[in-house]
Amino acid sequence: MTSVPLVLASASPARLATLRSAGVEPLVQVSSVDEDAALAAAEAIHGVLPPADVALLLARAKAEDVVRARVDADEPEYLVLGCDSVLELDGEVHGKPADAAQATARWTRMRGGSGVLHTGHWLIDDRGPEDGGTRGVVGATASTTVHFADLDDDEIAAYVATGEPLHVAGAFTLDGLGAPYVRAIEGDPSNVVGVSLPLLRELLRDLGVAWQDLRAR
Repeated sequence: MTSVPLVLASASPARLATLRSAGVEPLVQVSSVDEDAALAAAEAIHGVLPPADVALLLARAKAEDVVRARVDADEPEYLVLGCDSVLELDGEVHGKPADAAQATARWTRMRGGSGVLHTGHWLIDDRGPEDGGTRGVVGATASTTVHFADLDDDEIAAYVATGEPLHVAGAFTLDGLGAPYVRAIEGDPSNVVGVSLPLLRELLRDLGVAWQDLRAR
């Protein structure tokens, strides 16, 4: 049990595993957000968004969607964390590849180069004062530069054939089969996996919650 319960508004196994490895056992509740529609609606109003803002926008949409669903279902009021990751290459935003051909093209472009992995974090304290909460909302994006190995065509084909690149933002992992193809990073490793633990700690502090109060006991 934790003294401050957390809902993770994400289906990502890597995010869940990262939190668990740090002693946090969240309840997982996946949002029903149409990411393409949410981004299109925002850009219709504000114009093309920078990659870091795209990640934050989608993280916010996920968190808010789950909070609404929990309120509608009259479920307990918890902290709710939404996260979303995108890869920036030469100023362009990339999420999960649509298919193997796109993953292959992405890696052909990335090999020997660098990109920036942005992960948006949106944290909503849905608890009232009677439960020790604030009803506060905070959000921020963490960004980590990733340097990719110079893969040959056979290596790209073999990696894409595993299917892993199709299920992750940027078409690579740091904690899975893609790890040998990441030459170096500049910044927070957990951010590349999908949730920046140092940033989450800071956001929690902004809401008056200590990290240790989130850990399972």
